[in-house]
Amino acid sequence: MILPEIFVRRMMKMLDNEFDEFQQSLDNEIATTIRINPAKFKGQPVLIPVNYCSTGYFVPERPIFTIDPFIHSGVYYVQESSSMFLEQVIKQVVTKPDLKVLDLCAAPGGKSTHLASLLPKDSLLVSNDVIRARGQILSENLKKWGKPNIIVTNNDPHDFQRLPGFFDLLVIDAPCSGEGLFRHDENAVHEWSSDNAQLCAQRQQRILADVWPTLREGGILIYSTCTFNPAENEENIKWLSEFADIEPVSLKIADHWGVTITDAGGFPCYRFYPHKVSGEGFFMVVVRKTGGSESSQPKKIKDNLLLASKAEKEIGRAFFSDENLDVLRFEDSLLAFPSHLLSNLLQIKNNLRILYAGVKIGEMKQKDLLPAHELALSTILNRSAFPEIGLTIEEAITYLKRDDISPQSVNRGWNLITYRNTPLGWVKNLGNRFNSAFPKEWRIRMSVSEFQGERLKAEIAKFPL
Repeated sequence: MILPEIFVRRMMKMLDNEFDEFQQSLDNEIATTIRINPAKFKGQPVLIPVNYCSTGYFVPERPIFTIDPFIHSGVYYVQESSSMFLEQVIKQVVTKPDLKVLDLCAAPGGKSTHLASLLPKDSLLVSNDVIRARGQILSENLKKWGKPNIIVTNNDPHDFQRLPGFFDLLVIDAPCSGEGLFRHDENAVHEWSSDNAQLCAQRQQRILADVWPTLREGGILIYSTCTFNPAENEENIKWLSEFADIEPVSLKIADHWGVTITDAGGFPCYRFYPHKVSGEGFFMVVVRKTGGSESSQPKKIKDNLLLASKAEKEIGRAFFSDENLDVLRFEDSLLAFPSHLLSNLLQIKNNLRILYAGVKIGEMKQKDLLPAHELALSTILNRSAFPEIGLTIEEAITYLKRDDISPQSVNRGWNLITYRNTPLGWVKNLGNRFNSAFPKEWRIRMSVSEFQGERLKAEIAKFPL
């Protein structure tokens, strides 16, 4: 790999006698890693685990993930292993049982899906992306993950100042110059420049300054990037400490993890170099806010238009099995959302642009409820409420392409489609045919005609679970 000269000089200064090993590692094969959804996969994968992540695993041979039904149903997420270090912060630092968390730059959803699995049950996760198209991708991945205590927003960081002291935890995986992903994307090497890296550092400072007031006193900031540039990493934490009251938060690091600890004016930082870890370049630092806003109190709900009628609640509750959820009405849809978080939802609704919240149960058509695809993939679905149809791998791929299937079923009406006992979505049995309710925008678009017989068996053998 031909690296920019300015980048090489800086890395040689930073790494000294480790530079040659670092440079060689950029030409090594990229490891493929997944993180399983513990709410959907209860077994123990026969895979090599990621040292610092209890649900992360290395996949020995990269499959064509598109034709694995499990990735479409949220059983696992393909994520670079260094980013999974987030788990150590939550396990070592977080003690509050009911956190309010903001994942600010969240698309496509790697850290948000991870947080959804790690956070205590009574917590609220707000996942945001400033670009609407990316926000839609974020929503899709979180819908697949299936948790009801999530709100997806589409706002600029500055907008969150309307919620002073609201959050207990901020996760900012800041847009950066992407040096840590050079071997993932050759275009990143060609597009890199020192001027762009400096612009990234300035943008990161703006993001930190804009969102800082929304963190309560005593709250935790997790700041990360996928770059090696100190100006975007250690220097930004030094900059933050100049105008904000913060204190360092240290993590216990095992030697065999290969994590490099650096210092930023008394703040321990954690670096991941590809010649020392089986992952890509990554940076993380954790600090605690020691001054500023106390946690803001949510407004009490009065005549909340989101609350469904008594009849609608009875209809909706038949579809899910969690008594701690309430049924909300939004336009023609019914949503399930944690009852104890309704005040928070209302406060966010009044101040931010919401793309998605909770779990969509379905749409009301007169007095009938048409079940939503998100409900099928959720962790709250009452599976006893519907007949089920199990599909083979060939049938499942056909269904995910949204092509016609003709399974054996005598049950008219809505049937839950499953693959290896994992829900994939809905079909409606009309007697003479099955109407698919799989979302058109989520369908497999690639040609899969060649994946038949022995070719399909060979590809299935690569599937991680």
